[in-house]
Amino acid sequence: MPLLHQMAEGLASGRTQTRESDVTGNSSADESFEELFLNHYGRIVAALRRLLGDRGQAEEVANETFLKLYRKPLPQISDGNVPGWLYRTAMNHGIDALRAAARRKKYEQVAAVDGTRGQQGEDAYEQILRTERQQRVRAVLTDLNLSHAQALILRAGGHSYKEVADALGISRGSVGTMLIRAEAAFEKRYRELFGGEEGL
Repeated sequence: MPLLHQMAEGLASGRTQTRESDVTGNSSADESFEELFLNHYGRIVAALRRLLGDRGQAEEVANETFLKLYRKPLPQISDGNVPGWLYRTAMNHGIDALRAAARRKKYEQVAAVDGTRGQQGEDAYEQILRTERQQRVRAVLTDLNLSHAQALILRAGGHSYKEVADALGISRGSVGTMLIRAEAAFEKRYRELFGGEEGL
């Protein structure tokens, strides 16, 4: 994160020229890199933390996303929605990180048990169950259509329909339908992988 702060400060003080591709398009694209960073970094990290379950990893993925924006010209963004591009790119990187972790290690039961050592029986058991459920949810998200996974993650993070629509580059009116389909796909895949559970 210090590198990102240095870049943002450089832009603010005029030591680094703002790239023309960063300031073309609609009003959200007119923000400088510093404004984009300050306005969106925390929310992107929060969304990634919900997805990845680890703040450090969430910050790494968010940093990678902002560095991608800073280091090279933006890919063609047809609607000029730079914040939306940031959210989509961050979610793509986050889901890629989940898939890579799943390939390296299918289950993390040992880590869950180690994390509960020293706790009293019932509390430790509840924490193991919670950790296992979180792992299952993440496993299901990696199997979903990317836009469905992104919509569920953003909505679970407290984003409004408008924010979800902006992040995914879709109309606000289609968010509800997408969420219904995403929830149905999530439930179906969860049941396929893990069977029915009370409350699901």
